[in-house]
This record gives sequence, structure tokens and C-alpha cells, in this order.
Amino acid sequence: MSVAYFGTAPFGADVLRRLVERGRIEVGIVVSQPDRPSGRGRSLAPPPVAMAARELGLELVQTEDASAEPPNADAGIVVAFGQILRPPLLGAYPLVNLHSSRLPRWRGAAPVERAIMAGDAETAVAAIEVAPELDTGPILAEATISIGPEDDAGAVRAQALELGVPLLERALLEHPAARPQAEEGVTYAHKITGADRVLDWSRPAVELDRQVRALSPHIGSRCEVDGRPVVVWRARPAAAAPAIGEIGPPLVVGTGDGGLEILELQPAGKRRMAAAEYLRGLREPPKLAS
Repeated sequence: MSVAYFGTAPFGADVLRRLVERGRIEVGIVVSQPDRPSGRGRSLAPPPVAMAARELGLELVQTEDASAEPPNADAGIVVAFGQILRPPLLGAYPLVNLHSSRLPRWRGAAPVERAIMAGDAETAVAAIEVAPELDTGPILAEATISIGPEDDAGAVRAQALELGVPLLERALLEHPAARPQAEEGVTYAHKITGADRVLDWSRPAVELDRQVRALSPHIGSRCEVDGRPVVVWRARPAAAAPAIGEIGPPLVVGTGDGGLEILELQPAGKRRMAAAEYLRGLREPPKLAS
């Protein structure tokens, strides 16, 4: 079976590499989004899936409208693509989407992040038929993913990769019977915005911990320490805490309930570092966070 692979984001690149490595499905062509401005210089950069396709020596098409001209294939795989598919592509051949949630919970763009933020103890990864409405297609194969108290988005996506690629192979090669999604329990995982990254110290520490984990290691949460902007990559709740927004040793910020100890952060214009290294570079201990 020769498939067309539709993907854009880093998770899509990981799945593509794993599919090619396993060799059960032949990827005949890769379709991704056009290059976009990236970084401080805003120079054009290819999306991760396009980079992976070139590394693997696969035929690559980058387009704003993948639906307009379906590539020649027996079937299609869609993973973190970022375009709503419509005819003539939708209906040209079977299309299977790999989605990292227990559908119908967390349909949409950021299912892993939203599941962690909500405090879900488990989620799932599912191979589903692509339908006209977002993430509503019947489920072909599914596997449960546990979310531990210290798991970040990277850990959950690693489980989704290990479990999800075999699900794609099963869906395309074994043709399992599809089951419709439940009509109850629908929630939407809206795209992460700048506001989702800001740490609000009036919230409980357990919620802020989930926020940090949900946005690590790919996006990061934001705050200011004594007026200096930083990105927070790792943190954990602390029982003892100063007043809301105040900082106590070693680097514990008071929250609406408890404290949040910052373990790893990145000052503006600098690299990621452990909290201890950050503190050594300061003339005096920080006092306020905002």
C-alpha cells in the first residue's frame, strides 16, 4: 500500500519517521504546509514534516490547499496537518487521522496540552476516519495513555508515538470495523494562545504546575521575575509558600493556594538553565514575580 502523508507539526514529523523506519506502509508522497517566517529574524523556515521528508528522501509537496489536487495514492494518513480537508481530496481514497485524545473529549488543535491542563489522569491516541467536521470521524483503533503527576506534554506525546504508529498500520492494513464516537462528552482543545502561556499567581499551585507541564518542552510558560521576563520549563508545587506573587528560597513563588517552585527557566535572550544556576547569576535573590 502506497500512502500520501499529510502533516506539518513536530509530532507529525516523528510519526512519519517511525512509519518509514518500520516499513510496513510505503509513504509515496508527503504533503505539508508552505515555509513560514520563524525566529527573531523572521526568515522563512520549513515545517518539521517537510524537513523530515527531505531527510528521508521522500517526494514532497508544500501547499496552502492540499484538498484541491489529491496526490496519487491508495490511502492517506493525516497527522497534525493544520488544514481542514474537503473534496476532492476528501473522498478520493481512505484518509486516516491519528489524534492524541480519548475522543470525543479534546477534539481540536491542542488535545495533549488541554488534557494536562484539565488534570486528566488519562487520555488516548486514536486512528480515526477523516470526516468533514473536525475530529468527528469513526474510531478505527484506540489505545489508552496514562498521564502521571509529573508527565509533561513531551512524555504524553512519546506514549502517543509508540502506541499510535501501530494503530495507523492496523487501521490501513487490517481494516478493522469502525465505531462511531459517543455523542456525549464532547470537548474542544482550542489552539494554544499567548494568554495560555502566562502564569497567573492568583491561581492554585497545582493548576500552575499543570500549565507548565502542558506547555513543556515545546512552548513554555511565561512570567516576570523582578521585572525580568523568563520562560518557565519545569516546576512543581511546594507546600510552604510566601504571599501571592512573592518569591521565597530557593525559587518558590506564592500562589492562590500553596507555592510553585521553579526548577528550570530561560531568561530572555539566554539559554535554558536550572534554577540554581539562574540564582547564581543574580546579584541578590529575587523578591517578586508577575
